[in-house]
Amino acid sequence: MSIGFQVTFDAADPDALARFWAVALDYELQPPPEGWDSWEVWAQAQGIPEEHWNDMSAVVDPGGSRPRLLFQKVPEGKTAKNRVHLDVNVSGPDHDRSLVRAHVERVLAAGARLVEEREARGEFWVVLQDPEGNELCVQ
Repeated sequence: MSIGFQVTFDAADPDALARFWAVALDYELQPPPEGWDSWEVWAQAQGIPEEHWNDMSAVVDPGGSRPRLLFQKVPEGKTAKNRVHLDVNVSGPDHDRSLVRAHVERVLAAGARLVEEREARGEFWVVLQDPEGNELCVQ
């Protein structure tokens, strides 16, 4: 049996970064706990001050099979290249560049920044940064 995990990102704006990654991965914002209409109503009921409502946000795979991504607010900004990044695989077994380019356009529209296109060993991928500068590749 494998062990479940989530991927956690430090963020200046957890909600905005979660919304970006929901687009990038075809995920959805994590819904509030059962019985609550919204995270805001839940946070009020927990006594969380409004200035802390954006301290965390998460996205989940609608199919429930891929890992959850959690975004947590931190005071410091990103200062160096990521040691770990996500590869977003959209090209399929035929390595269809048109699928890569179409998805790159979606994430650029959602706030990504294009770094460069690369090709090696018969593979093609596009290096991007999310709105807070975290690297990702679309292949």
